[in-house]
Amino acid sequence: MCSHYPVCPSADSPDREASHVIASHPDQGWSLLCNGVVLFDDTGLLLPDGTVVAPHRAPVAA
Repeated sequence: MCSHYPVCPSADSPDREASHVIASHPDQGWSLLCNGVVLFDDTGLLLPDGTVVAPHRAPVAA
């Protein structure tokens, strides 16, 4: 699906969120990445195979 060089990370790689955004819908709170991952504003993910990844924000330092 990716036509970038270098090729974006695949949907099953740990750095999958580094892929390019190909469709952005900030009004609805999600973006489609070129590897087929749907990235939500709360940092949750929907992978192309239907797997859901819970939001994973970094802890805030006190």
